[in-house]
Amino acid sequence: MINTHLLSESLKQTMAVLGITPSELADALGTSDRTLARWLADETYPQHEARRKLAELEQLIHRLQDSFATPEAVAEWLHAESGYFGGLRPLDALTRGRIDAVDAALESILSGIFV
Repeated sequence: MINTHLLSESLKQTMAVLGITPSELADALGTSDRTLARWLADETYPQHEARRKLAELEQLIHRLQDSFATPEAVAEWLHAESGYFGGLRPLDALTRGRIDAVDAALESILSGIFV
């Protein structure tokens, strides 16, 4: 779970690793840009569903980092069109809050199933 004292740093690192904008991160977490800005300023802390989604996203990031050699490779995969998502990018699923679908797509690749 994210340490409350390091929330803003953790969120910034998440955006850097995934190669996403604050707005895209807010979408992935199902929150508003304004709420995310408050988290980045350490003014408030995520509650309930957002906290669960952050933990889910952290797990996905660890799997991505373990699966790809560089942060650039992680960002490239997230931003590339994918047959798994019918030509959409994994990032598109992520910004719709479908962290689970991105994780499933990664699992398919790791299992040797390429769509």
